[in-house]
Amino acid sequence: MFREMQRKKQLLSMEKNIEVLHRATNGVLACHGDDGYPYAIPLSYVYANGKIYFHSAKNGHKIDAIRQNTKVSFAIVDEDTIVSAEYTTYFRSVLVFGKARIVEDEAEWLDAFKALVEKYSADRPDEEKMKTIKGCTRAYILAIDIDHMTGKEAKEYVGR
Repeated sequence: MFREMQRKKQLLSMEKNIEVLHRATNGVLACHGDDGYPYAIPLSYVYANGKIYFHSAKNGHKIDAIRQNTKVSFAIVDEDTIVSAEYTTYFRSVLVFGKARIVEDEAEWLDAFKALVEKYSADRPDEEKMKTIKGCTRAYILAIDIDHMTGKEAKEYVGR
């Protein structure tokens, strides 16, 4: 169903893919947009419990696209160092394929929201973080249930 990567020596292990997902702070969500155009949007996310979680306004292009077709991809560039003498970049990236959904289960919603807040505001007091979470009623928490994940790195990084 999913294509195999051609340059298998540059393939990241699942463990390294997950390290990248935890380390990176943003990615690009790609959906099926209006009139057959792809719709790709950069966003902040958290990887928790084997899923990718992000928040979204309750209305807009992203939500409309996901409601029309839940199949999405999510791309993360972990590293991209320009090496001008070689006319290239040394990179590491992960690509996820899955199905996006609005999180409706209260326990999952709370766990995902806590994970998002912890990733981006870990230095804030716990009481403040919980007040923020409980006070947020204008946004959805969405999950990407992962069907396939692959990662790739520059050949110069292989074996490091």
